[in-house]
Amino acid sequence: MREAMFIKKNVEKWESYQYEQPASPDETADRFITLIDDLSYAKTFYPKSKVTRWINGLTASMYQNVYRNKRQKFSRLFEFWKFELPLLFRKYHPIFLFTVLLFCFFVFIGLYAAARNPEFIRSILGDNYVNHTEENIANGDPFGIYKDDNYFNMFVRIAFNNIKVAFITFLGGLTLGIFTFKILWSNGLMLGSFEYLFFEHGLGLKSILVIWIHGVIEISSIVIAGTAGFILARGFIFPGTYSRLESFRRAASDAAKIMICLVPFFIIAAFLESYVTHLMSTTFDTTKSAGLPIWASVLILATSLYLIIWYFIIWPRQLHRQGYYIKKNGIVNRVLDAE
Repeated sequence: MREAMFIKKNVEKWESYQYEQPASPDETADRFITLIDDLSYAKTFYPKSKVTRWINGLTASMYQNVYRNKRQKFSRLFEFWKFELPLLFRKYHPIFLFTVLLFCFFVFIGLYAAARNPEFIRSILGDNYVNHTEENIANGDPFGIYKDDNYFNMFVRIAFNNIKVAFITFLGGLTLGIFTFKILWSNGLMLGSFEYLFFEHGLGLKSILVIWIHGVIEISSIVIAGTAGFILARGFIFPGTYSRLESFRRAASDAAKIMICLVPFFIIAAFLESYVTHLMSTTFDTTKSAGLPIWASVLILATSLYLIIWYFIIWPRQLHRQGYYIKKNGIVNRVLDAE
């Protein structure tokens, strides 16, 4: 068809599309499909024509009107937590395993050093903390340090501090992972020394039932923050087939998503430490007769541990085996669905 005939046949339609508002969403969809067809034809036979540019402008304008105010579905947030984040973490399971083993090694060093040299505990935890804890043990209230008259202030303070430490651990990846390594080292030594202090006084099992109510999620989140820091460092040190800048950009994006997901976990840990741990500590306070039942502590511990293992290890592996993957645009797809 000659260009003049093509224009004569469709010009009234195009003008009506340009100046008249559609009566319904269905009409808008029909117009958009029609314009796409006309544009395809014009680009094929009249690629340099003014009419092609006109139709292209009409199509672009209609596309913007349709999608300009489109809202993201709430399901997108649900999809991020259910699919995208676990699949993203599955990608970095080797780094996570390395971080876990490294942190456990540091904890073991803390335990060993504390067992060999009692003064090591004071050098790590500080004289004031050790003296206060030993005084509480002598008074029959070994976990009194977790008691505070203002629970909400304690909750806010703990949550803020833990989130701050986690993000510093993550940003330590900018130092090629050296600062991330240092924070994991210091926290591992502190945890090892801290636990040895209670085991030395015959309170090892009790400390687990009390302290690890919040410690399971809190310590796991710190380790995952360390994983994010090492992801950041690896993206810069080992760019692979990408340029160093592009590799770092991708790693930073992935690590930031992992860090964002840790915020609710730290809030949960802070809530447990502020409002629940002190109840369990009362159970072992010889000056009081009421407290949280031991079975409740075991239940919280088991639930917290299962949550961490399931969400960050089991569920990502299951999604991977089922064929789910993340496309370049961040949308989750499934191999079976793509076929």
